[in-house]
Amino acid sequence: MKKPIIQLRDVWKTYKMGEAEVHALRSVSLEVKEGEFVAIMGPSGSGKSTAVNMIGSLDIPTKGSIYLDGRDISKMSESDLAQLRGRKIGFIFQQFNLIPTLTALENVALPMVFQNIPKEQRIKRAEEILNIVELGDRMDHKPTELSGGQQQRVAIARSLANNPDVILADEPTGNLDSKTGETVMDFLEELNRKEGKTIIMVTHDIGVAKHAHRTEFLKDGQIVKSLKNNKGASKT
Repeated sequence: MKKPIIQLRDVWKTYKMGEAEVHALRSVSLEVKEGEFVAIMGPSGSGKSTAVNMIGSLDIPTKGSIYLDGRDISKMSESDLAQLRGRKIGFIFQQFNLIPTLTALENVALPMVFQNIPKEQRIKRAEEILNIVELGDRMDHKPTELSGGQQQRVAIARSLANNPDVILADEPTGNLDSKTGETVMDFLEELNRKEGKTIIMVTHDIGVAKHAHRTEFLKDGQIVKSLKNNKGASKT
Protein backbone atom coordinates (compact mmCIF):
# COMPACT_ATOMS: atom_id res chain seq x y z
CA MET A 1 0.00 0.00 0.00
CA LYS A 2 1.29 3.43 -0.92
CA LYS A 3 1.49 5.87 1.96
CA PRO A 4 -0.26 9.25 2.12
CA ILE A 5 2.01 12.11 1.13
CA ILE A 6 -0.46 14.94 1.83
CA GLN A 7 -3.24 14.86 4.40
CA LEU A 8 -5.72 17.56 5.35
CA ARG A 9 -7.65 16.71 8.51
CA ASP A 10 -10.74 18.77 9.36
CA VAL A 11 -9.11 21.91 7.93
CA TRP A 12 -10.76 25.29 8.38
CA LYS A 13 -9.46 28.61 7.05
CA THR A 14 -11.21 31.68 8.37
CA TYR A 15 -10.52 35.30 7.47
CA LYS A 16 -11.62 38.34 9.45
CA MET A 17 -13.48 40.91 7.35
CA GLY A 18 -14.15 43.70 9.82
CA GLU A 19 -16.66 42.31 12.29
CA ALA A 20 -17.50 39.36 10.06
CA GLU A 21 -15.76 36.03 9.64
CA VAL A 22 -15.42 34.44 6.21
CA HIS A 23 -14.87 30.68 6.12
CA ALA A 24 -12.83 30.02 2.96
CA LEU A 25 -12.52 26.33 3.89
CA ARG A 26 -14.92 24.42 6.13
CA SER A 27 -13.89 21.11 7.68
CA VAL A 28 -12.00 19.88 4.61
CA SER A 29 -10.44 16.44 4.89
CA LEU A 30 -8.41 15.10 1.99
CA GLU A 31 -5.78 12.42 1.59
CA VAL A 32 -3.48 12.08 -1.41
CA LYS A 33 -1.26 9.02 -1.65
CA GLU A 34 2.06 8.67 -3.39
CA GLY A 35 1.64 8.35 -7.15
CA GLU A 36 -1.93 9.61 -7.30
CA PHE A 37 -3.21 12.14 -9.84
CA VAL A 38 -5.96 14.19 -8.20
CA ALA A 39 -7.99 17.04 -9.69
CA ILE A 40 -9.76 19.68 -7.60
CA MET A 41 -12.69 21.46 -9.21
CA GLY A 42 -15.11 24.14 -8.13
CA PRO A 43 -16.72 27.42 -9.17
CA SER A 44 -15.20 30.83 -8.47
CA GLY A 45 -15.27 31.48 -4.74
CA SER A 46 -15.46 27.80 -3.85
CA GLY A 47 -12.16 27.86 -1.95
CA LYS A 48 -9.88 26.41 -4.65
CA SER A 49 -7.15 29.05 -4.21
CA THR A 50 -7.19 28.61 -0.44
CA ALA A 51 -7.04 24.85 -0.91
CA VAL A 52 -3.98 25.26 -3.16
CA ASN A 53 -2.26 27.30 -0.46
CA MET A 54 -3.05 24.65 2.15
CA ILE A 55 -2.07 21.66 0.02
CA GLY A 56 1.13 23.43 -1.04
CA SER A 57 2.00 24.25 2.58
CA LEU A 58 2.02 27.94 1.68
CA ASP A 59 -0.37 28.72 4.54
CA ILE A 60 -1.47 27.09 7.78
CA PRO A 61 -5.07 26.38 8.77
CA THR A 62 -7.14 28.27 11.33
CA LYS A 63 -8.24 24.88 12.67
CA GLY A 64 -7.31 21.35 11.76
CA SER A 65 -4.05 19.75 10.68
CA ILE A 66 -2.05 19.42 7.47
CA TYR A 67 0.59 16.75 7.06
CA LEU A 68 3.26 16.82 4.38
CA ASP A 69 5.11 13.51 4.15
CA GLY A 70 3.96 12.69 7.66
CA ARG A 71 5.01 15.97 9.25
CA ASP A 72 2.52 18.43 10.75
CA ILE A 73 3.34 21.73 9.02
CA SER A 74 1.68 23.82 11.73
CA LYS A 75 4.39 22.68 14.16
CA MET A 76 7.31 23.58 11.88
CA SER A 77 9.26 26.81 11.72
CA GLU A 78 8.88 28.81 8.50
CA SER A 79 12.50 28.14 7.51
CA ASP A 80 12.17 24.38 8.04
CA LEU A 81 8.84 24.39 6.22
CA ALA A 82 10.30 26.30 3.28
CA GLN A 83 13.09 23.73 2.96
CA LEU A 84 10.67 20.79 3.15
CA ARG A 85 8.29 22.44 0.68
CA GLY A 86 11.15 23.20 -1.71
CA ARG A 87 12.22 19.57 -1.74
CA LYS A 88 8.80 17.93 -1.75
CA ILE A 89 6.57 20.15 -3.91
CA GLY A 90 6.98 21.63 -7.38
CA PHE A 91 4.55 24.39 -8.38
CA ILE A 92 3.05 25.08 -11.83
CA PHE A 93 0.99 28.26 -12.18
CA GLN A 94 -1.58 29.42 -14.71
CA GLN A 95 0.31 32.70 -15.27
CA PHE A 96 3.61 30.77 -15.66
CA ASN A 97 5.30 33.16 -13.14
CA LEU A 98 8.59 33.11 -15.02
CA ILE A 99 11.07 35.87 -14.25
CA PRO A 100 11.18 37.96 -17.46
CA THR A 101 14.83 39.03 -17.12
CA LEU A 102 16.07 35.43 -16.86
CA THR A 103 16.54 32.90 -19.64
CA ALA A 104 14.66 29.61 -19.68
CA LEU A 105 17.75 27.90 -18.28
CA GLU A 106 18.10 30.44 -15.47
CA ASN A 107 14.40 30.21 -14.60
CA VAL A 108 14.61 26.43 -14.29
CA ALA A 109 17.83 26.58 -12.25
CA LEU A 110 16.48 29.15 -9.79
CA PRO A 111 14.66 26.82 -7.32
CA MET A 112 17.89 24.88 -6.85
CA VAL A 113 19.61 28.02 -5.53
CA PHE A 114 17.36 27.90 -2.46
CA GLN A 115 18.33 24.29 -1.84
CA ASN A 116 22.03 25.28 -1.88
CA ILE A 117 22.85 23.14 -4.91
CA PRO A 118 26.22 24.10 -6.50
CA LYS A 119 26.03 26.17 -9.68
CA GLU A 120 27.58 23.58 -11.99
CA GLN A 121 25.10 20.99 -10.79
CA ARG A 122 22.20 23.44 -11.17
CA ILE A 123 23.09 24.19 -14.79
CA LYS A 124 23.49 20.52 -15.66
CA ARG A 125 20.15 19.60 -14.09
CA ALA A 126 18.34 22.54 -15.77
CA GLU A 127 19.73 21.54 -19.17
CA GLU A 128 18.62 17.94 -18.67
CA ILE A 129 15.06 18.91 -17.76
CA LEU A 130 14.70 21.41 -20.60
CA ASN A 131 15.74 18.68 -22.99
CA ILE A 132 13.09 16.39 -21.47
CA VAL A 133 10.36 19.01 -22.18
CA GLU A 134 11.80 19.44 -25.69
CA LEU A 135 13.14 22.95 -25.19
CA GLY A 136 16.81 22.18 -25.56
CA ASP A 137 17.01 24.71 -28.39
CA ARG A 138 15.33 27.46 -26.33
CA MET A 139 17.51 27.45 -23.21
CA ASP A 140 18.93 30.92 -23.82
CA HIS A 141 15.58 32.50 -24.70
CA LYS A 142 13.76 34.79 -22.29
CA PRO A 143 10.02 34.33 -21.63
CA THR A 144 8.98 37.08 -24.07
CA GLU A 145 10.77 35.14 -26.82
CA LEU A 146 8.72 31.99 -26.16
CA SER A 147 5.15 31.01 -27.02
CA GLY A 148 2.59 30.38 -24.29
CA GLY A 149 3.01 26.63 -24.60
CA GLN A 150 6.79 26.93 -24.43
CA GLN A 151 6.55 29.15 -21.36
CA GLN A 152 4.33 26.58 -19.65
CA ARG A 153 6.83 23.84 -20.48
CA VAL A 154 9.57 25.98 -18.91
CA ALA A 155 7.31 26.31 -15.86
CA ILE A 156 6.88 22.52 -15.77
CA ALA A 157 10.64 22.08 -16.06
CA ARG A 158 11.14 24.54 -13.19
CA SER A 159 8.68 22.56 -11.05
CA LEU A 160 10.87 19.48 -11.56
CA ALA A 161 14.14 21.21 -10.70
CA ASN A 162 14.48 19.76 -7.19
CA ASN A 163 12.99 16.40 -8.22
CA PRO A 164 9.96 16.83 -5.93
CA ASP A 165 7.58 14.04 -5.01
CA VAL A 166 4.51 16.23 -5.63
CA ILE A 167 3.59 18.51 -8.53
CA LEU A 168 0.93 21.08 -7.61
CA ALA A 169 -0.57 22.54 -10.78
CA ASP A 170 -2.92 25.54 -10.49
CA GLU A 171 -4.97 25.85 -13.72
CA PRO A 172 -1.98 24.62 -15.81
CA THR A 173 -3.86 24.96 -19.11
CA GLY A 174 -5.81 28.11 -18.29
CA ASN A 175 -3.81 30.41 -20.58
CA LEU A 176 -3.30 27.91 -23.40
CA ASP A 177 -5.25 27.00 -26.51
CA SER A 178 -6.91 23.58 -26.44
CA LYS A 179 -4.28 21.79 -28.55
CA THR A 180 -1.36 23.13 -26.49
CA GLY A 181 -3.32 22.39 -23.32
CA GLU A 182 -3.68 18.76 -24.35
CA THR A 183 0.08 18.56 -24.93
CA VAL A 184 0.73 19.90 -21.44
CA MET A 185 -1.77 17.45 -19.92
CA ASP A 186 -0.21 14.54 -21.80
CA PHE A 187 3.14 15.51 -20.33
CA LEU A 188 1.72 15.69 -16.79
CA GLU A 189 0.15 12.26 -17.29
CA GLU A 190 3.52 10.94 -18.40
CA LEU A 191 5.20 12.38 -15.30
CA ASN A 192 2.62 10.60 -13.19
CA ARG A 193 2.69 7.31 -15.05
CA LYS A 194 6.38 6.94 -15.87
CA GLU A 195 8.09 9.00 -13.17
CA GLY A 196 5.65 8.19 -10.39
CA LYS A 197 5.09 11.84 -9.53
CA THR A 198 2.09 12.65 -7.37
CA ILE A 199 0.08 15.33 -9.16
CA ILE A 200 -2.56 17.58 -7.61
CA MET A 201 -4.23 19.84 -10.13
CA VAL A 202 -6.74 22.64 -9.67
CA THR A 203 -8.91 23.26 -12.71
CA HIS A 204 -12.31 24.60 -13.74
CA ASP A 205 -12.31 22.44 -16.91
CA ILE A 206 -14.01 19.04 -16.65
CA GLY A 207 -12.16 17.88 -19.77
CA VAL A 208 -8.82 18.61 -18.11
CA ALA A 209 -9.96 16.97 -14.86
CA LYS A 210 -10.61 13.71 -16.75
CA HIS A 211 -6.86 13.19 -16.97
CA ALA A 212 -6.78 12.60 -13.20
CA HIS A 213 -7.44 9.40 -11.26
CA ARG A 214 -10.11 11.14 -9.22
CA THR A 215 -11.77 14.54 -8.93
CA GLU A 216 -12.66 16.33 -5.72
CA PHE A 217 -15.43 18.93 -6.05
CA LEU A 218 -15.35 22.02 -3.83
CA LYS A 219 -18.34 24.25 -3.11
CA ASP A 220 -18.58 26.96 -0.46
CA GLY A 221 -15.32 25.81 1.09
CA GLN A 222 -16.35 22.17 1.43
CA ILE A 223 -15.71 18.99 -0.53
CA VAL A 224 -19.17 18.04 -1.70
CA LYS A 225 -18.40 15.16 -4.06
CA SER A 226 -15.57 12.85 -5.04
CA LEU A 227 -15.51 10.99 -8.35
CA LYS A 228 -13.10 8.12 -8.83
CA ASN A 229 -11.59 7.56 -12.28
CA ASN A 230 -14.04 10.13 -13.65
CA LYS A 231 -16.47 7.40 -14.66
CA GLY A 232 -19.32 8.90 -12.73
CA ALA A 233 -19.14 6.53 -9.77
CA SER A 234 -19.49 8.82 -6.79
CA LYS A 235 -18.12 7.62 -3.48
CA THR A 236 -19.49 10.49 -1.37
